[in-house]
Amino acid sequence: MGMVDVSEKKVIPRSASAGGRIILNPQSIAAIRQGQVKKGDPLAIAEVAGMTAAKQTSLLIPHCHQLPLDQVSFDFVVTDEGVEATCRVKCVAKTGVEMEALVGVTIALNTILDMVKYLEKDDLGLYPTTVITDIRVINKIKG
Repeated sequence: MGMVDVSEKKVIPRSASAGGRIILNPQSIAAIRQGQVKKGDPLAIAEVAGMTAAKQTSLLIPHCHQLPLDQVSFDFVVTDEGVEATCRVKCVAKTGVEMEALVGVTIALNTILDMVKYLEKDDLGLYPTTVITDIRVINKIKG
């Protein structure tokens, strides 16, 4: 067992995109749109957190190789139901970057929750309507 041996693979350009969304209550969506979230701008903080996470993928997922990422970027769309996020990752390496894109988008969405959780809590301190969902690889390109 162990990591896959990629020593014989060619170093080529690779990219991947991953997406997901967080369903939020109307109060949280309004606060995001109006720039009134107590901790600051959730989308800006989520972008930084997602970039940091993507770069740390090999530390978080044991069988992932360390990759020299050339770019990590995000798009966020605030909808009437919540926030949709997309993470794009590029590198020139021997193996793909879909796991980095997935880790990036997942941590970005978790960061959004952390920023607005005070608005999402019910009387018991739980988050009954908050859902992080639809996390998926959108595309993967090599060469």
